Amino acid sequence: MNSSLITKKLERFAVCILTLLTGFIAFAQETAPKVEVTTTTTKTEEWYANPVYIIIGAILFIVLIAVLMRGGRSASRD
Repeated sequence: MNSSLITKKLERFAVCILTLLTGFIAFAQETAPKVEVTTTTTKTEEWYANPVYIIIGAILFIVLIAVLMRGGRSASRD
């Protein structure tokens, strides 16, 4: 009975030591390496990103629809 008590205490002590060592290993790997990053950016503007083209396109679309609607009415009256 006494030897089983000592065995359990030794097992518990071994588990505590292994847990402690595992924590040390985990903290030892936590240091991040120094990484140098360089980025190069270029500024390009696409035509569809410019609001002037969107406004001109909308005006042309409205004029086209107006011409088509008006042209349809005048042709049916003749």
